[in-house]
Amino acid sequence: MTYMKYFFFAISAVFACSAGAFTIEDFTLGQRFPEGLGDYELTGDGDTFLVMSDDGRRIERRLLQHRDSIVGTILDGTTLWEGYEISDDGRHILLWNDSEPIYRNSFRARYSVYDTKTGTLTPVDNDSLIEIATLSPLGDRVAYVSNCDIYVRELATGSVTRVTDDGRHGSVTNGVPDWVYQEEFGMLSSLRWSPDGKTLAFIRWDETKVPVTWVTLYEGACTPHEQYRLYPGRYEFKYPVAGQPNATVTVHTWNAATKSVATIALPLDADGYVPHIDYTPNGILMVGTLNRLQNHWHIYAINAIGTVYDGVYDETSTTWIDVSRAGGVRFLDDGSFVIPSDRDGYTRLYILNKHSLRPVVLGAGRDEEVTAYYGYDARRHVHYYQRTDGPLRRVVCRADAKGQHETIIGQTGGTSSARFNKDFTVMVERYSNATTPDVYTLYRNDRPQCVLEDNHEYTARYTGVPLRELITVPNGCGDTLNGYLIKPADFDPSRRYPVIMSQYCGPGSQEVLDRWTIDWENYAAMQGYVVACVDPRGTGMRGKAWRAQVYRNLGLLETEDQIAAARHMASLPWVDSDRIAIYGWSYGGFEALMAMSQGDESPYRAGVAIAPVTSWRFYDTIYTERYMGLPDDNAAGYDRSPLALAADLRGDLLLIFGSADDNVQIINEMQYMAVLNDMGRDIDLMVYPNMNHSINYCDIRATLYRRVLRFLDTTLRR
Repeated sequence: MTYMKYFFFAISAVFACSAGAFTIEDFTLGQRFPEGLGDYELTGDGDTFLVMSDDGRRIERRLLQHRDSIVGTILDGTTLWEGYEISDDGRHILLWNDSEPIYRNSFRARYSVYDTKTGTLTPVDNDSLIEIATLSPLGDRVAYVSNCDIYVRELATGSVTRVTDDGRHGSVTNGVPDWVYQEEFGMLSSLRWSPDGKTLAFIRWDETKVPVTWVTLYEGACTPHEQYRLYPGRYEFKYPVAGQPNATVTVHTWNAATKSVATIALPLDADGYVPHIDYTPNGILMVGTLNRLQNHWHIYAINAIGTVYDGVYDETSTTWIDVSRAGGVRFLDDGSFVIPSDRDGYTRLYILNKHSLRPVVLGAGRDEEVTAYYGYDARRHVHYYQRTDGPLRRVVCRADAKGQHETIIGQTGGTSSARFNKDFTVMVERYSNATTPDVYTLYRNDRPQCVLEDNHEYTARYTGVPLRELITVPNGCGDTLNGYLIKPADFDPSRRYPVIMSQYCGPGSQEVLDRWTIDWENYAAMQGYVVACVDPRGTGMRGKAWRAQVYRNLGLLETEDQIAAARHMASLPWVDSDRIAIYGWSYGGFEALMAMSQGDESPYRAGVAIAPVTSWRFYDTIYTERYMGLPDDNAAGYDRSPLALAADLRGDLLLIFGSADDNVQIINEMQYMAVLNDMGRDIDLMVYPNMNHSINYCDIRATLYRRVLRFLDTTLRR
């Protein structure tokens, strides 16, 4: 749809800032993001949305078309809240505050339930911080976890029932997933209420055999731990590295009437996974299982007495199955359910009917991939979803119940995503492209109404900043790779520039996308660098065959392609071939080290590796084995690593990591440095005490990227 065009950068030059007016903070802190609507929820009336007030003390109802206009307040008080969830009927609100982080995305907090009808606010637990509080569908109970055990509180009486009694940190955890499930499956809670609120299903993780690891904690500065002022402390948790024992998982149900717990006799391998558990709208418990190699995916239906009565889905793959693709499994009110699968070569949505169990494929006949599923409008019998429009772009679509007669809703030629109200009568589209910041547009019944936010003030602030230019690059093997360039604002093709090759490269990932992004790379271009990024073989949105090329060989084809991309850049007349560096974080850090460790084949003068994996033998089971198989079955693949290739490292290296990284354990960096030390090889090093894998607390990113650019200035400009 092309009813609107936005040429902000052309019309706002009058507001332009000079390059010298910008600092690294402008590109690394919060103000670099365009304006949005906040963490909002669309209401059923189609005219308003709900959002937390700026001071965190109210849930406000605001007009969509005049979002600063407050037309009502659901909750108003003096307590500072950090987040909330509203029940389906709108009567009860679950709120939390005083949160304390556990891992990257999990936390403990104080929870309360607000009854909008009576105006009462009821604490869930008065005595301690609790986890994953989950309101029942009827709003009469709250299930939660405290010290690895599950409890249920009756809101009317205040009585509390202890559902489990065997939880213990480092041994057994009920309800709350273990570290590796949280990190790699994105599962933060396994508590699931049945639609009638009479049954609570949950998963139990027995971590007894999983090896323990820990992160060391110091007093620190920005958020000091005073208890570690003189002696460091540590946080222990179970971390299964590739080939080591996983937690044993079992599925259970708790009956609210009898207060009894039943164990489901699930046909699951002893070392298998349960990455999905949920109730259908008509009350059937569905449990999804994976084998350890993650190439066999089952979904089972569980009856009311807790036994398997039907295996409703079965998928196998010669490589891996990503069960979280496009948002995972969704159950519909009519008893059917939607499963994203790439079984025919591209990720489609399969609608399985309870009568025939035959898939109806959304997006069939196109070499496009479904990237998100928004839901089903039962009134008009249409599905809404997001898919690719070529690898670099995204469109919002609807299709009829049979998966045919697709219509694109909203803008094309960039990246569109959507949020709907519950009856799908209202949609808010978020659109951007490489040169256009986010534009939010209101739709009613799939027809555009007005622009809610065009970010013209934001655009004016960043006018004059060099932006991404989408390119293609040959890899020397007959493939065309997608990439982008960011050139200095005063780019002169008669000059020769140093180049930073930025990349991530992880399986199924995508860095090159036609959407708006402002980050440190734009600032680097303003300092006289050309920044280039190329997505190699194995990355996402080009079909299963493209992704699966890296199976059991992580770091092989990606390295070939990154070297080919650097050589392509070196061949350009405005590039100084002697001044090319590579940069990457996490998997990108692994690939930066791999590309630099090819002896004389490496084209890089310097490199920056942040939080890198240096051997897949040090990384967790779920991620590593999904792509590499088991270490005993793929020794050659595991031995292809920066650690094994350290003797072939060429160029200057800056290694950066956080000392409290629970994801890429610091054994990766420590062992790598030990090997380099033994060889008499020195490198530059920056360690951030108490920082995790993201290294993003206390506005530290500005300092980090200032350090990166100072290193590159020293190595590439000397």
